Amino acid sequence: MPDGKPLSAPQKALIKLGLARDIDLALHLPLRYEDETRITPLGAAREGEAAQVEGTITACEIAYRPRRQLVATLDDGTDTCQLRFFSFYPAQQKALAPGTRIRARGELRGGFFGWQMVHPVCKPADAPLPQALTPVYPTVATLPQAYLRKVVDSGLARADLSDTLPQTLARRFGLNPRWGLREALEFLHHPGPETSLAALEDRSHPAWQRLKAEELLAQQLSQLQSKRERDALRAPALRAAPGGLPEHLLAALPFELTGAQRRVVEEIGADIAREAPMHRLLQGDVGSGKTVVAALAAAVAIEAGWQCALMAPTEILAEQHFRKLIGWLEPLLTPRGLRVAWLTGSQKKKERGPMLEAVASGQAALVVGTHAVIQEQVQFKQLGLAVIDEQHRFGVAQRLALRGKLQTQDASAPLEPHLLMMSATPIPRTLAMSYYADLDVSTIDELPPGRTPIVTKVVADSRRAQVVDRIRAQLAQGRQVYWVCPLIEESEALDLSNATATHADLAEALPGVMVGLLHSRMPAADKKAVMALFEDGQMGVLVSTTVIEVGVDVPNASLMVIEHAERFGLSQLHQLRGRVGRGAAASACVLMFSPGENGRLGDTAKARLKAMAQTNDGFEIARRDLEIRGPGEFLGARQSGAPLLRFADLEADRGLLELAREAAPPMQDRYPALADRHVARWLGGKSQYLKA
Repeated sequence: MPDGKPLSAPQKALIKLGLARDIDLALHLPLRYEDETRITPLGAAREGEAAQVEGTITACEIAYRPRRQLVATLDDGTDTCQLRFFSFYPAQQKALAPGTRIRARGELRGGFFGWQMVHPVCKPADAPLPQALTPVYPTVATLPQAYLRKVVDSGLARADLSDTLPQTLARRFGLNPRWGLREALEFLHHPGPETSLAALEDRSHPAWQRLKAEELLAQQLSQLQSKRERDALRAPALRAAPGGLPEHLLAALPFELTGAQRRVVEEIGADIAREAPMHRLLQGDVGSGKTVVAALAAAVAIEAGWQCALMAPTEILAEQHFRKLIGWLEPLLTPRGLRVAWLTGSQKKKERGPMLEAVASGQAALVVGTHAVIQEQVQFKQLGLAVIDEQHRFGVAQRLALRGKLQTQDASAPLEPHLLMMSATPIPRTLAMSYYADLDVSTIDELPPGRTPIVTKVVADSRRAQVVDRIRAQLAQGRQVYWVCPLIEESEALDLSNATATHADLAEALPGVMVGLLHSRMPAADKKAVMALFEDGQMGVLVSTTVIEVGVDVPNASLMVIEHAERFGLSQLHQLRGRVGRGAAASACVLMFSPGENGRLGDTAKARLKAMAQTNDGFEIARRDLEIRGPGEFLGARQSGAPLLRFADLEADRGLLELAREAAPPMQDRYPALADRHVARWLGGKSQYLKA
């Protein structure tokens, strides 16, 4: 509270919009502009255009048909226009008294009675006309445009807008030297009436180019600084002796690694052998075999005498990893007196206690679990490697807490753990260059042999009976089926009734077949029991909400039905589809959609379903997903609280992004003070979120 006074409603609204500093106000750019610089004679006006007219009020009355409204008539000498207000105050009626000369701005409609404007903006006609277009800013309900224009202008006047971009770099970006930051911002807040509105709207004007180049450079500098800060930290050098645990693990695996897996294992091995902390993202399509790569990295850490933690966003996924890792590693760890520990939020105290002791003593060489792994009471003896699966599903705060939590508690020489993040949602190249610029990326771009291609069909839910026939045919061949119902976020109860009703319908339609139900409200033990029946092949059909999205591996399941597929995101649909096609049987995914009340699907839903039907390639799916949703939604939790690009567009401004990436290292090296000022100006305290 400034000076101890409580904040006014407009001040609270400014804070809500993130407008705390003068520079924030200066960078709060208009959504659009209104042209109040000229008067249009009614005699020369065109139907449907937004115009400003000036004239004398000749009549003003309250009419009651079809409902109560204020109707005034304006005459400008070339024609007349009715001004209609369906909600109004006595003061407005007074301001429109006959004989008053006013200006009215709004959309002109040509009705039966001649020209009319509904709810125009009216002003007295005695003020001089503005010399520039009038900005219309993004705002919230309690913040009127007039107030916002005033505070933005004062912020713009006070802000330090001195150039932080050296001329040599400005030339590298191809920026026009007459458009410095101040000139660009002053112009964009108040463009002259002769300015092309098209160049403002498509952001191709040189003033826009300046802002986009500076914004992208700030983001690249922030990522570069983060990478260099981390490279200056120390981490344990993890190397395995010849004939050690990793080689034993490779020998014990019931399959051969693919070429892509071997390449990625080598990249990670080279990273963790160095004394700088690894910060690597391992991306690979659904079913490409990321878990075994993580297991081999864990084996190197354990062989070198350190602990490894693997964290997954859900218990089902964590348990899937736990089972695989126990199967692979436990027989090799037991003779060494070591074990794999399991930590989740739903554990009973008596089960949890021994696990915490094993982690603290170092006996638990590998710790697998959910976010429970980073809770306060968990103390590692010496953690050398942390693996985060489906990393985009953890919040920023959780990932920052993980990095802080896992530092080895030795004040004289604190060591950071190496960090390996895994994602089955591949990251398109432009995102990798911008939001993940501080990461090294390894890609498994090859599926293990024996994986069958999945056929994807898009059908309307009116063909539900045919889908049930398809299920019968699969069951008759001894196969198993998933049926996924969408989560309806507004109502868990509605959700549950939808899944429960579907379960009842299928149980009735498929007599003699065990049909299971799995949803988020079930106790963990019940979920486990249902999954066990499905994995053992006793259950023919599993009806589920999206808790099976990742981590479930049942090679005998050959059909995935997704109900209301239009409600799911593209990467989620791709993840769900990846639950089938894990065995030798031909597999299919049926995307059942329900058209809206108008009988049509929305454009976004149509684009998603079309992409799913056209390709199984996760990288192509990710590229289309970015096109459809934009980077904000695509990145999800990584960016909560962090500034997404406000001015630049990753696809349209790819050339500027490439230049910003090239320009960041020389700017940081030659002009470190300017680089720090540049990042502070554009990102404020938010740059830490880009480091998460």
